[in-house]
Amino acid sequence: MSDTPVKQQSTAAFYGQAVASFAVALGATAIGIFNLRTDAWVRAFLAIAVLYLVTSAFTLAKVIRDRQEAGQIVNRVDQARLEKLLADHDPLQKL
Repeated sequence: MSDTPVKQQSTAAFYGQAVASFAVALGATAIGIFNLRTDAWVRAFLAIAVLYLVTSAFTLAKVIRDRQEAGQIVNRVDQARLEKLLADHDPLQKL
């Protein structure tokens, strides 16, 4: 069989940077909504819209990741079947 690909892992620094970036962006948006000079219901609507956007983004990222992982599994199974077929085939075998 062929070598299985090594799963890529994110470094701790990349993970920390992603978390910090998300926190800064969400905090800045929250501060911006809070400091708007408008009615409270408008600020509440914008805050709910931002929360909905965040949850939708997480869901989309998970769906894309799951689809990619499923495709990798199918490809690995297909590759294993092909390698078994090629290993079992002997072109010099008499019929």
